[in-house]
Amino acid sequence: MRYADGGGLTAKARQCREAVRLEAAALFDEGVPPREVARRLRVTAKSAYQWHRAWREDGVGALASRGPGGQRCKLSARCREKLAEYLEQGPAVHGWDQDQDQVWTGARVATLIGRRFHVSYSVSGATRLMRRLGFTPQVPARRAAERDEQVVAAWREATWAEVKAPGRPATAGSASRTKPGSPADHPKDAPGDVAAPPRS
Repeated sequence: MRYADGGGLTAKARQCREAVRLEAAALFDEGVPPREVARRLRVTAKSAYQWHRAWREDGVGALASRGPGGQRCKLSARCREKLAEYLEQGPAVHGWDQDQDQVWTGARVATLIGRRFHVSYSVSGATRLMRRLGFTPQVPARRAAERDEQVVAAWREATWAEVKAPGRPATAGSASRTKPGSPADHPKDAPGDVAAPPRS
């Protein structure tokens, strides 16, 4: 299943954050202390102190955006495009045609990457790559391979009604030894009842 590209910051969001850091650098140049920079730019004091330290050590360039975060992808941009095409085609096209569950799992995508691009990916790495490409990994339904749905349906219709034991008949009174039934459940004049002798 594909969803709108996302995960992490967009290029526009990264630019906005960079603009705030560069504005902080300009304030540092004017001698404004980090706590005041934090107040003016509405950021945490921790961020302002970290930016101040980076600015003091390496200048304004230390506050420039480094681009998208995370590890560098093992696949080139062209290979990622091809992988997205393969995922759009579905698992059956790529050898999982005998399976009932036609879904992409992290394990299947890792196998596909190995087959097509000769690059080793872990299941978690393949799952993260799927998300970057706009796909969600799915879990296949678990069924016994030998289960025959037609036989199960026929058994339910023909046999289950015969073997199902009748439910316990409803009777008056309480089944609890510690909680006797109400007087309405035990009429005084019921035949066969013997009155208990009075306690002395």
